[in-house]
Amino acid sequence: MADRVALYLQDAHSLQDAIEYVQYAESRGFEAVWQAESRLVRDAIVPMAAFAATTKRIKIGSGVINNWTRNAGVIAATFLTLDDLAPDRIICGVGAWWDPLAQKVGINRRKPLLAMREVVTVVRQLLARERVTFHGEFVNLTDVELDVVHGRKEPRNVPIYIGATGPQMMTLTGEIADGAVLNYLVSPSYNEAAMAQLEKGAKVAGRSLDEIDRPQLVVCSVDSDRKRALDGARKLVTQYLGQQPHIMKASGVKQELLDEISQVLSWPATEEQIEDAMRLVPDDVVQMITASGTPEEVRAKVREYISAGATCPILYPLGADVKLMIDTFASGYSN
Repeated sequence: MADRVALYLQDAHSLQDAIEYVQYAESRGFEAVWQAESRLVRDAIVPMAAFAATTKRIKIGSGVINNWTRNAGVIAATFLTLDDLAPDRIICGVGAWWDPLAQKVGINRRKPLLAMREVVTVVRQLLARERVTFHGEFVNLTDVELDVVHGRKEPRNVPIYIGATGPQMMTLTGEIADGAVLNYLVSPSYNEAAMAQLEKGAKVAGRSLDEIDRPQLVVCSVDSDRKRALDGARKLVTQYLGQQPHIMKASGVKQELLDEISQVLSWPATEEQIEDAMRLVPDDVVQMITASGTPEEVRAKVREYISAGATCPILYPLGADVKLMIDTFASGYSN
């Protein structure tokens, strides 16, 4: 199994339960927890602060915030504050968001590569405690610094990771980021193209692929009952087949299945639509893009992602027994 392993949390659990799971993951040797921020349901920053205040060793990342709805200066100030709670344990994960959600809240995601470059550049400079003047198309700062009057004034060690999916964003990530948060619900073979794009971008910056961390989100549904485990992942897989068909096609899902799903699901999908569409999704598709099944099966699937270039699985637990998933991948560490 990989030497490194991390936990991914969205909104399926109360914050009180999430804190308990993070503490348990820390006790079992997990390296990090990444808090999602995708749908308009739970922001990443509040849970990150809760995790930072209630743990001692585990790293805490945003998985991922978007680069459109927070000013670059606010992003830097937010992550400086989190670093005050958990020095040298905070990771800033940022992504380009997605439509139709962005459109529905008034965001026009034009020139996403330039927007991401500007935000990452400025946030990194501010966290380095530099005084920044920057006039770009999306970010404009004049003589700005993080105005720390009380407390730690030194530069902050907050690495910036980009949640990249498309080839151009992946190349940009290789050029400017400390790491790439590789997407979930893709097949391991999808990583081959991602590695090539990351390496291409790294060469632009005079770096090698090995200098870019590559943790990967992996949906994980584990149960001693194989059928129950597969059914536990099928709902999320079905929703993703409807919402992100281009990614699913790149992972090897047949166009015929994607067309069938699109006929059933609208956005946002109703529970009835999801239930109807789930009946169309076979077990082999669930297992192709998730780590689902018995403990032995999920460990084997995660090894495939590591072999395909991921450096650390970020496990997204589905099913009621989150601690079973943590135990399935625990390093045996105890503190």
